[in-house]
Amino acid sequence: MTDGLGVDLPPGVGADTPVFVISVAATLAGMHPQTLRQYDRIGLVSPGRSSGRSRRYSARDILMLREVARLSQEEGINLSGIKRILELEAQVDALRSRLAELLAELDATQAEMARREAQVHASYRRELVPFTPAGEIAPWREQRRNRP
Repeated sequence: MTDGLGVDLPPGVGADTPVFVISVAATLAGMHPQTLRQYDRIGLVSPGRSSGRSRRYSARDILMLREVARLSQEEGINLSGIKRILELEAQVDALRSRLAELLAELDATQAEMARREAQVHASYRRELVPFTPAGEIAPWREQRRNRP
């Protein structure tokens, strides 16, 4: 499986699995390891931790580090601005995910409503429904009853 970095990941290792030690992650991101430590301290990237508490970066973390470098170097955005951009992007992703869930729920509800409506229509007693040829309107006539 490819991780988006051009590195083949072993079977069962996903893009979010923390597998890269800080020196490898720094090389893949094109940064100094101390820069990664600083980004971790300020909350730009939150790598996983091994049992010995050393940082382990995922492929997604490295892609995010590359985006931080791009925003900083090419766009001239400071680190607090980058942090806010990343937070907003995460919020947009969460909202898109929630929207997809709600749309799926809406589709299921509409299908259930259509099923129930069809069930109600199927239960009508058809022999009691007046029939008129298409285009004609049947006049309503009051029936008179003989009163004693």
